[in-house]
Amino acid sequence: MRRLLKITGILAVVYILLVIGLYSAMRQPPEVFGWAMRHVPKVAFFLLPFEPLWLHARAGHLKLGDIAPDFSLHTVDKKSVAQLSSLRGEKPVVLVFGSYT
Repeated sequence: MRRLLKITGILAVVYILLVIGLYSAMRQPPEVFGWAMRHVPKVAFFLLPFEPLWLHARAGHLKLGDIAPDFSLHTVDKKSVAQLSSLRGEKPVVLVFGSYT
């Protein structure tokens, strides 16, 4: 019985450390997060609370009606750079984040 408690305690500590490690990786820039996720086995998605951690780690501080933070991106043809602030007040801008695949 004592040995079972010890093993359970060790597994709980390892689980907590894995959750903390995953959460801290989620708080990093996308390049670092992508590098870390390449090393995570697929079974971890079933064992760790990935979605709640992701929603908390990537939650922003913007509220409805707030002005979007300024950023710049290369155009699709990579010939120029588009900056959000240059479009402010000229025309509506729709930001779509995600994958089309």
